[in-house]
Amino acid sequence: MIQKLSLIFLFIFSLTMFAQSEATYTVTFTSNWSNGTHPSNNFPANAHWSKLVGATHNNEVVFLKMGELASPGIEDVSELGSNTLFFSEINTAINNGYSNLLIDGDDLPTPLGDIIINNVITTEEFPLLTLITMIAPSPDWIMGVGSLSLLDEDGEWIDEITMDLYPYDAGTDDGTDYNSSNQNTNPQEVISSLQGVAPFSSEIIGTLTITLENVVLGNNNNQLTENITIYPNPTSNFITISTKENTISAIEIYNVLGKEILKVNTTNSNQLKIDLSDLSSGIYLIKIIDSSGKSTLKKVVKR
Repeated sequence: MIQKLSLIFLFIFSLTMFAQSEATYTVTFTSNWSNGTHPSNNFPANAHWSKLVGATHNNEVVFLKMGELASPGIEDVSELGSNTLFFSEINTAINNGYSNLLIDGDDLPTPLGDIIINNVITTEEFPLLTLITMIAPSPDWIMGVGSLSLLDEDGEWIDEITMDLYPYDAGTDDGTDYNSSNQNTNPQEVISSLQGVAPFSSEIIGTLTITLENVVLGNNNNQLTENITIYPNPTSNFITISTKENTISAIEIYNVLGKEILKVNTTNSNQLKIDLSDLSSGIYLIKIIDSSGKSTLKKVVKR
């Protein structure tokens, strides 16, 4: 109940402004790595996962990509479970305006279990997610996702993403077993899949679930003047939107999660009547867009 009230408060707080939205996600990694799913004569007694780390970013930077060479930071994560250099790479990207969040999740001291990261907050300017953890102990084996978009093709935040995960070889060490001695790969090879490559089977090594918790609509300096009226408000069915100066070109209606549920295009009218009778009771945002592309937000309560 407290979480719901907090969400509504943040939603109402943003009513007078609108631009990029801010999305909050929960990330859950569930391991499927065991001697049962990935049989090996040398399955390590101290099998574990290093910290699940990463960033939200834009397409100006790539931290992890299959078929590409691992950066020094990715190499340290994959061989040592060390995040210092990788965090430095992320902080450089943040300083350059390519990333907005460094993600520093927990480790998992056992081969099976979950790592949960709460409050992964990002904006439409940084919609990509990269995560990595070391399969430990190992020469240079990792589980990760690179530049995963949290926006769908329509630019809307995705409610939930569930992915099957497989092990990767970072291409920096020639070791072939969990406890192989250090054997630097020279020249370095590209990051590649270890699915079905000993000591791994073709089974998944885990799943990643990314769940949208809430969306808050943000600032916009390009607003309509406040000469717009909406009545009746609260309403049980119809509302009328009226403006004195600017003509209305479109109306977008959002629920409290920031998800667009209705869009109405008009022929640049000064007045528009909309039927809300099919909507559930609650608070909604109405984004009003004029013919020049300027917009403003209004709150509507549906009874």
